[in-house]
Amino acid sequence: MPVLVFLEHHEGELQKGALGVLSKAASLGAAEVAGALVGSNVKGLASEAGKFGAAKVYVADDPALEAPLPQPRVDALEQIVHAGGFDTVLFANSVLAADVAAALAARLDAGLNWDLTDLADEGGHLVGKRPALEDSVVVEVGWTSEPRLALFRSGSFDPAETGGKAEVEEVAVELQEFSGQAQMLEQAHEESSGPSIEDADVIVAGGRGLGQPESFKLCEDLAAALGGAVAATRAVVDAGWYPYSAQVGQTGRNVSPKLYIACGISGAIQHKVGMQSSNVIVAINKDPNAPIFEFCDLGVVGDVHQIVPKLTELVRARKRS
Repeated sequence: MPVLVFLEHHEGELQKGALGVLSKAASLGAAEVAGALVGSNVKGLASEAGKFGAAKVYVADDPALEAPLPQPRVDALEQIVHAGGFDTVLFANSVLAADVAAALAARLDAGLNWDLTDLADEGGHLVGKRPALEDSVVVEVGWTSEPRLALFRSGSFDPAETGGKAEVEEVAVELQEFSGQAQMLEQAHEESSGPSIEDADVIVAGGRGLGQPESFKLCEDLAAALGGAVAATRAVVDAGWYPYSAQVGQTGRNVSPKLYIACGISGAIQHKVGMQSSNVIVAINKDPNAPIFEFCDLGVVGDVHQIVPKLTELVRARKRS
């Protein structure tokens, strides 16, 4: 059961989600666990993949692959899958990875299971696990043919260093003619500080209960004190209070931090879907009947404008002492 993991990278670093999936693949005891690095000037990242369980890293390093476009990556992965005889290809969810996984499945005429949260080897058969029915149940899924493709929900696995070393094999990429039709003219970078909501161990999220966009400063101050990230509900994103990249929920990001603090969030099912896998959920809401109190670990009934600043000061004081 040779397994290939797509190693997504950004600004010279392998993404945490990809390293988590790589660590999970290594724990399954597969005959071979390899990584696929596709981009420009990425060969130096191969040694990092070895530390997280990759016995071998296929490196497609070409200036034509510099822009993070999906089709050229599909060409490279198709070559690697055929050359290495891989029957399983794993992806950590992202906008780019989802595009690549779907296109690769079509190219290979392969089955793709998505939104998985776990993977197990049961009697020589790979079984994926994914939430269903608004995350109220977990179902087991499989594949009827090979290669098997899987896309994992963000935060499903934590990277685990094994201290290994990876063999590096360079791949000369032959791009399809149609793969060069799209060109990236400009790539914008969001100005941000601290971890992303998908990588953060602590998330402070705000909802309509904050009352106005300026009140998100309360969430930002608390998140900074805790070393976390700020998230938002769909309602406030739609209202223009906060950027879409911070949206958690059914039409936003799925997150699973160690601590999720919900400030002024009612807890509608669409939001619950995106954050209910958090380890500890703390809810602050002045409405004692808010649905979020039904599934949070700690609920505080009160005004976020009074409670959050006091909590922030307590955290700062504790860090100073």
